[in-house]
Amino acid sequence: MPANITALIITAIIVLTVVCIGFIAGRDKSSRTSVEEWSVGGRRFGGLLVWFLVGADLYTAYTFLGLTSTAYTGGSVAFFAIPYSVLAYFIAYFFLPKLWKVAKIHKLTTLADYARERFDSKLLASLVAIVGVLMLIPYICLQLSGIQDTLQVAGTGVINVNMVVIISFMLVALYTFFSGIKGPTFTAIIKDILVWVIMLFMVVSLPLIHFHGWTPMIDTLAEKAPQMLTIPTAGPKGIPWFITASIVSALALFMWAHAATGVFTAKSADAVRKNSMFLPLYNIVLILVIFLGFIAFLVLPDDTNPRLALLKLIQMSYGGVAQGFAYSTIALASLIPCSIMAIGASNLFANNLYRDLIHPNVSQSKLTIITRSMVFVVIGLALLFGMLFPTALVTLQLLGVSGMVQIFPAIAVSLFWKNQTKEATIIGLLVGLIVTFTVNITQSAHGVYEGFWGLTANMAAVIILNPFFVKKAASNAVKDGLFGKAPSDKMNQKGA
Repeated sequence: MPANITALIITAIIVLTVVCIGFIAGRDKSSRTSVEEWSVGGRRFGGLLVWFLVGADLYTAYTFLGLTSTAYTGGSVAFFAIPYSVLAYFIAYFFLPKLWKVAKIHKLTTLADYARERFDSKLLASLVAIVGVLMLIPYICLQLSGIQDTLQVAGTGVINVNMVVIISFMLVALYTFFSGIKGPTFTAIIKDILVWVIMLFMVVSLPLIHFHGWTPMIDTLAEKAPQMLTIPTAGPKGIPWFITASIVSALALFMWAHAATGVFTAKSADAVRKNSMFLPLYNIVLILVIFLGFIAFLVLPDDTNPRLALLKLIQMSYGGVAQGFAYSTIALASLIPCSIMAIGASNLFANNLYRDLIHPNVSQSKLTIITRSMVFVVIGLALLFGMLFPTALVTLQLLGVSGMVQIFPAIAVSLFWKNQTKEATIIGLLVGLIVTFTVNITQSAHGVYEGFWGLTANMAAVIILNPFFVKKAASNAVKDGLFGKAPSDKMNQKGA
């Protein structure tokens, strides 16, 4: 279909307005005075701001386009996203407040910082940082592909898609450099409101437009494609895959650098705990998105590219104004998470690779500039990688989940296991990564999510090897605070 000029104009106006708000959010110079201010907002955000920020952070364009695509091609297997996110928040309720307290007291801004202080190990911190950066670049690339797909559908024959994508992401890099975490936080409010409004609008209107209601739509689906409403009992994505994918994804969710960044902005442990209770509300949106994939399956031509299913459905069903609001929502769901991810990756590189390994005596002012400047490198690499290897992005992101979960023992488990040693944890992490990549390369997952094999090997290595090193485990301030010595009084204060 040809481009709808009205839709393009509305999309451009909304996106540029939000980018301007991103710049305005950083007009206070305090947002650039230190790494802590720039990357986690001085830990002053209340529960509602954190809810919007983490929601914008985790529910991206890839979430919407990817889930629709999965539902379009695989049916109910797409519902794995629902139990995984519910389980993730349940798990997070128990460990994130504790992690936040440690980070607050010791002024930590990354998970790698925590690993360094908990285990007195720059090596482990560096491994956590390397895994975090390498796994995050493809994820940022996917946000690039989200806006590319949107512009490809919305601007057919009218705009140079690659040029607009590059300009859009460079603008995001600029406002992220300028405003830090405050930029994506305040723009996230607009993005999340648009997501809720547009998704509710589509889920009400699309069944009416194409089937005269929800009941006829479900009846048509049950008649024409009953397999879409069931999960296969076997095969590469059968029930074992569904269960293990849900577990691994849940454990990995808050191991991502951008997710941790969002959590560390909170002003109290209570704000973190309450967000673990209320973030599952976003699952309502996920359920709606999956059903949009079913509608796309019924009404789009058979040769439709699954990646474009939601966008083509929007183009087919609405006029210019509705298209414009829908396209701009998806574009913002690409750009805003990209900003938060870039902050997370930049922070890991500057703090845990440059400072810890190369220049331990770097001044805070210089470290802040380096951290902020790394945003351009991270987003530039993502743009380059996404344009050179567009077909590899989804595979790499799925592998990224399996890779990120391997740091779970080093981060979450160590909050509760007093005698966990750095030696066993490092070996377990390396074993988990090797097993994960071996299973992926050899295609020997046997119907189980590949990260599950890696995490099982990882935990087994830690448990088996830990007794051999436990006598070497020394105490430190973080360990004392976690497990009951003097700093614990401070640790247990509400909102400490």
